[in-house]
Amino acid sequence: MWETIAAEASAESSLWRDALKRVPEEQPVFSPLAEERFRVGIETIYEGYLVHYGTPRLFQPQDPDTALLLGDYLYAHGLVRIANVGDVGAVSDLSELISLCSQLRAEDADGDAALWAATAALLGRGTLDEPRSSLRLHGDAGALDAAARAAAGDDAVEQARAAHLGRVR
Repeated sequence: MWETIAAEASAESSLWRDALKRVPEEQPVFSPLAEERFRVGIETIYEGYLVHYGTPRLFQPQDPDTALLLGDYLYAHGLVRIANVGDVGAVSDLSELISLCSQLRAEDADGDAALWAATAALLGRGTLDEPRSSLRLHGDAGALDAAARAAAGDDAVEQARAAHLGRVR
């Protein structure tokens, strides 16, 4: 997975190639909660999130402008990868994830771990609208957390959550 993300980014731009870490940290966070067909796309989008808001695993951009562009590239590339799977619902879920995460960051609000976990675990199933609305409108991530745990199990969600909290600012 990591070689694929790095190779495709490097082929796309010398800026992304130059931003690659010499020794990447190959730690999947939310993809273990997802179906196999979605895993590389999820980790690509998550790496973009980390470039914007945390400590990326594969990249170390040299300046804020490159970081902004690289994060956006990774978001877009991950969405394209998911679109190629042929699941429009999954693309919609990930678009909502990116949008809602941006809202949470702008408001300095919690809930991104539950949002990521539920999205990965239930990607494309059409069951995330109500739990996302609870977070978006009321700041309550409880329904997302419960949905993720029901779909993927407590241990898997806890592992993902701990890994995530260690990477975000």
